[in-house]
Amino acid sequence: MVCGGNATVQKDGHISLWMPLLAGLAKLTSDSRLNIKKGAVGVLFDILKDHGHLFSLTFWTDIFEHVVYPLFSNERSTPSDQISTSNSAEYNLPDLETQTLAVKCLVGLFVNFFDVIRPELGRTASIVTSFIRSPYKHCATIGVSAIMRLADGVGNKLSKEEWKEILIFFRESVTHTFITFSKIVRMMQDIDIPDRIDSYSETEQYLDHEMYVNDEEEANMETASYAIVKLKNHMALLLMVIQNIIKLYEEHSKYLHAEHISILLEMMSAIAIHSSEVSSELSLQSKFHKACSLLEVSEPAIVHFENDSYQSYLKLLQALQHDYPSLSEEMNIESQVLDTCEQILQTYLKCAGHKPCDGASQRNPPLHCAVPLSASKKEELAARTPLVLQVMKLLGDLERDSFRRILPCFFPLLADLIRCEHSSGEVQHALYNIFQSAILPMIRV
Repeated sequence: MVCGGNATVQKDGHISLWMPLLAGLAKLTSDSRLNIKKGAVGVLFDILKDHGHLFSLTFWTDIFEHVVYPLFSNERSTPSDQISTSNSAEYNLPDLETQTLAVKCLVGLFVNFFDVIRPELGRTASIVTSFIRSPYKHCATIGVSAIMRLADGVGNKLSKEEWKEILIFFRESVTHTFITFSKIVRMMQDIDIPDRIDSYSETEQYLDHEMYVNDEEEANMETASYAIVKLKNHMALLLMVIQNIIKLYEEHSKYLHAEHISILLEMMSAIAIHSSEVSSELSLQSKFHKACSLLEVSEPAIVHFENDSYQSYLKLLQALQHDYPSLSEEMNIESQVLDTCEQILQTYLKCAGHKPCDGASQRNPPLHCAVPLSASKKEELAARTPLVLQVMKLLGDLERDSFRRILPCFFPLLADLIRCEHSSGEVQHALYNIFQSAILPMIRV
């Protein structure tokens, strides 16, 4: 409730007339009825938008402190570090709907009156990015959209330190979401998915309870179904973050300094590494494969998530090299590009069933029959092929001196690619081009 405002504000009779109205609307935002809550939030921000030009900084400070910030208080929020059950989600949805409406209005307000309410930027950015941590997909995506709208609206006015503050909040909230996957792994750790011929279609699940052997099996399938949805939402959110990081760079790079770009790269790198961690959980994938078959739903697109993460990371690194050569050299971007390329090739080789050999094994290679890849592995290799081809092109386009410098690191990987099985002839063709155009001339010299 706005009361006991600054003496300067109280002296101005015109301004003081707003106090009872704003206080009443602030109280209504805590009403138990959702339509009243949302209506109060909408009217409150409409008033601030239409009449905010009349308010002084002091009065705005009181409004934020006593009206705006309490809308996002912890007591009214769902803890961001919980994966809530359906029951708790239902309990908190009214507050979440009110808060998501409020955060969109808050960003609009900030864009309109930035010059006056600029001192509130840090706290506002913290509130906006905190939505990204939400266990609810809708809230998290609104958080990402809101931070982008804030950047679009005031990015050209932000100082170096203000940009840094916003990006740090963004990075911390994004990396915080990684715990969602850890919780999914723990959730599924002791879950056994039955081998059944019968299908758990959504209709039959509720019409024919005799399909379940016992209550434990039913609970396991419900947990698996929930975990599958959570993982899909988690990956979708991070892919959305990636797209918006690229957009931030493309549209605001002229306002960004080296330390800002470093934060963006740290985020992209962290997401790419996280995508590999998700992809490496083979036991979880096996359970999801069985569960999705029984539930007749699509499997989480884990390989797509990993591919897009690394592809976008490479795209940003290469854009930096092209747009800002001096800055790229200062930030050692080439090293990051090559490290990423090496990781991509190693992941492909691992998928192809190739295991790196130590020195002794290379001198005395064991004799064995090559086991053909399974259909699922061939499908995965096909999905990973475009990214490997992108790496091949990148390596082939290097200047001769640069290629000569990195060849000791990449030649063993290229040789292993010759030995392993592929889903198509595209990789072999790319390998032939590299050896023909880059390696062979070096040997002739």
